[in-house]
Amino acid sequence: MQPAALIPWLDPAAIIEWAGPWALVVVCFIVFAETGLLVGFLLPGDTLLIIAGLLSHSTEIAPNGVFGISVWWVALLIGLSAFVGGEVGYLIGHKAGPAVFERKESGLFSVKNVERTNAFFERFGGLTIILARFVPIVRTFAPVAAGVGHMHKGKYTLYNLIGAVLWGFGLTMFGYLIGFIPWVRDIVTEHIDVILLIAVGGTALVTLWHYLRERSKARSAAAAGEDVTTDAGEARELVLDPEVFDQTPDGETPGAAGTTGTAR
Repeated sequence: MQPAALIPWLDPAAIIEWAGPWALVVVCFIVFAETGLLVGFLLPGDTLLIIAGLLSHSTEIAPNGVFGISVWWVALLIGLSAFVGGEVGYLIGHKAGPAVFERKESGLFSVKNVERTNAFFERFGGLTIILARFVPIVRTFAPVAAGVGHMHKGKYTLYNLIGAVLWGFGLTMFGYLIGFIPWVRDIVTEHIDVILLIAVGGTALVTLWHYLRERSKARSAAAAGEDVTTDAGEARELVLDPEVFDQTPDGETPGAAGTTGTAR
């Protein structure tokens, strides 16, 4: 296989040899950051998981796939990273409390993202922890919101595990299965260098674009005299009542009709 004409300096064999096991480490860290770090919402995890599955197929230059190990291990490690990220996100919210929402609208944090996440909880209850895995932005803020609101830890961990398996393990295996479609397999085999470039470069560009766009919006709002700072009182209003986590989808729980709660 020859390097793509548009990027002749990008030798797939050299990239794979250079990256080695670190390629999977990078993927796992990105998956972890999606739910373990508040800046993770900038990362396009869904696409990355499917690409990771695709790249786990054997090729002429990578007999055991790009990562050098079985797709089962790849999917398992990605799923584990998703689970650990969810646990860390919950811990951050639980320990920091409402103060975690006291942020300036700098492009890395938005009250609107928290409110959108709260709306999911009010509609689906604790099942949001599972469903949020498939919703960008919400999957980043859901663990933190659950921690701040003191969702029952055992229940949260169970839902987090289910979500991590369905999303992290499931999407990776889905990407691998797509590779059995002949024309998709041929594309992966012939253009693995381009796919690698898109996976790495595309992620970086999307992250940068999102950050600059949100930062620009924040500056424009501040210039227009709008309040772009969340103080302690406003942060407490973003805390969900514990009853919200126990309600059934679209159900009603006394005292959980709104997002307002008290700091606990």
